[in-house]
Amino acid sequence: MPQYLTVAHLIAQLQTVDPNLRVRLAVNPDWAFAHYIGTDVVVHDGIAYLAEDGQDSYLPSAVRDELAWA
Repeated sequence: MPQYLTVAHLIAQLQTVDPNLRVRLAVNPDWAFAHYIGTDVVVHDGIAYLAEDGQDSYLPSAVRDELAWA
């Protein structure tokens, strides 16, 4: 996956999973958390921004391991 993800790359990745799954944003601070993704998409200066919409819970350890954030 490229460092500078494009909308096309994101769509291609999401097409490989069940469209009925809930979506969370994984954030990697000292303690990894899962965050809700907001419904707004704002385009500014050629970049599409997805809004964070609050913290859900700690990121499951299996997800942290898969992302190599241990």
